[in-house]
Amino acid sequence: MSYEVIVIGGNFAGLSAAMQLTRARRRVLLVDAGAPRNRFSHASHGFLGQDGQTPAAIMGEGKRQLSLYSNITLRDGKVIRAQKEGEEFTIAIEGGSEERAARLILATGVSDTLPDIPGLGDRWGRSVLHCPYCHGYEVSGGELGVLANHPHSAHSAMMIPDWGTTTFFTQGLFEPDEEQLARLTNRGVRIDRSPIVELLGDSPKLQAVRLADGRIVPLNAVFVAPKTAMASPIAGQLGCAFDDGVFGPVIRTGENKETSVKGVFAAGDVASSMHNGTLASASGVLAGVHCHQSLIV
Repeated sequence: MSYEVIVIGGNFAGLSAAMQLTRARRRVLLVDAGAPRNRFSHASHGFLGQDGQTPAAIMGEGKRQLSLYSNITLRDGKVIRAQKEGEEFTIAIEGGSEERAARLILATGVSDTLPDIPGLGDRWGRSVLHCPYCHGYEVSGGELGVLANHPHSAHSAMMIPDWGTTTFFTQGLFEPDEEQLARLTNRGVRIDRSPIVELLGDSPKLQAVRLADGRIVPLNAVFVAPKTAMASPIAGQLGCAFDDGVFGPVIRTGENKETSVKGVFAAGDVASSMHNGTLASASGVLAGVHCHQSLIV
């Protein structure tokens, strides 16, 4: 069967894009590999109407609602290849199946690479966190740390005191400049230049961190921005252009969410350095709407 649109990825962005197209009565296939970036989090916060729900519950309800429409097909599977053939696109799904469509929407997400520190990875999404707007309230009032692993880490450290007493660990890599140091001091942020070498406590909880100089510093949570990479090779296979984002590459899109490859749209974390469930859903809506309009001839 040939579809009008294939959406690759079934997290917030992909589901939101599919909803617009399905309600526009287009023939849509959504293929989901089932490994969303937010699978490590117990709950999604700051998402209006969904606050406190697990990401899996939100996605499950989204798929249930989509399944009520007769013109969408939902399929579990990993898209391993995509190419343009004339005016259509062909995708290959792991296991041998191939499908065709006039348009593609890439909502394939990104993968995270965390600093190689013992105890960090197994607490990811629980007491090692990325976004204070998503998880800060749940750890508020405690001792909080910001682990510097990119040039914008000092900016992150300036925000965190709104949620708790904050220590900025430079890791010996990202020393604040004079202006940053003044602002951090004004915000009451402690600066520690001895690197964190281990996280301590009964995982996934955090009780303290061990520093290179031997000190043990009590902490309830650590904020860190991981480096990101495309979770799928599909955008590269199609020849989509990339830009250098703050944390890793992002697919280049116009305001209409179309990539540099005509007929291919991108939404969610793959196309933005600002990673947030609400923003991902909103970008999916835009991609779905503009993709639909591109089909009108």
